[in-house]
Amino acid sequence: MNTPAHGSTIIPCMRYRDAHAAIDWLCKTLGFEKQAVYENEQGRVMHAQLVYGAGMVMLSEVSPDGFGVYMAQPDEIGGRQTQCACIIVKDCKAHYMQAKAAGADIVEDYAEKEYGGAGYACRDPEGHLWWIGSYDPWQVA
Repeated sequence: MNTPAHGSTIIPCMRYRDAHAAIDWLCKTLGFEKQAVYENEQGRVMHAQLVYGAGMVMLSEVSPDGFGVYMAQPDEIGGRQTQCACIIVKDCKAHYMQAKAAGADIVEDYAEKEYGGAGYACRDPEGHLWWIGSYDPWQVA
């Protein structure tokens, strides 16, 4: 198996109409940190890497060309999604309270899960779904 020296081998990639605002929201509300942000001459985000622990998401501005022709934004398809990013946190209740205080659109309230851990779900300002939970699938024996 080809495993990178750091982080995960699967990295969600997302597109935003206002990538700068999305980066600010993801850092302030969900606790991500900027690792890299690359802009073009007009200041549009061409590629950004945000990290949370050993995980990462990559994002860029919405573009109607190249790979962008295969992607739709949540508001273009009634807010529905075919997938969502999941963040594993140590203290899910504290994370939930922080996100709620920051005004996150909570779509599934915090709850303890019968399979272990706890979790909640929210939407970011452009409608992408995020699942946040304390269940760590890497710890399952």
